[in-house]
Amino acid sequence: MSTTARDLALRHFRWIGGHANVWAIFRDAEALAVVVAALAAPFRDEHVTAVVGIESRGFLLGGAAAVELGVGFVPVRKEEGIFPGDKLVRESSPDYRNLRHTLRLQRSSLGPGDRVVLVDDWIETGSQAAAVRSMVEECGATWLGCSVVVDELTGAPRDALGSVRGLLTMRDLPPYEC
Repeated sequence: MSTTARDLALRHFRWIGGHANVWAIFRDAEALAVVVAALAAPFRDEHVTAVVGIESRGFLLGGAAAVELGVGFVPVRKEEGIFPGDKLVRESSPDYRNLRHTLRLQRSSLGPGDRVVLVDDWIETGSQAAAVRSMVEECGATWLGCSVVVDELTGAPRDALGSVRGLLTMRDLPPYEC
């Protein structure tokens, strides 16, 4: 019997100091390969031309999913840091911690004809994904949706993002321990 991406993600999930921790997935080669393949799977037949990922876990998961799909990767950087060229910039709506994030995408990285999926570890309020969708569409690209390890999104934000696929939901996770 093969181990599913869901099983492996749960096996490696921990609450640490009140924060969700999925970093252990990256240390286990089998878990990483299976999780990345599962993140790519819902969009495999959608003619994806680029995967976007938000700094930092989205860089790792998105880059790996791009390789899995045989397409390029487009980084979305937060705040400051070297990121040459003309950029689109968006400030996200408040996230679950009531923080706003400044997100940046290189304008030349996407254009008309591109079909884009966002890959990340977690989606809660959808605020960052909505900001990324806005930038992707401003570049003239087509937004296909999101693929995440943990999907906690509900209601209108979910409807606004189109297809959101998650390996796990909040209900699947072990109880939070102080």
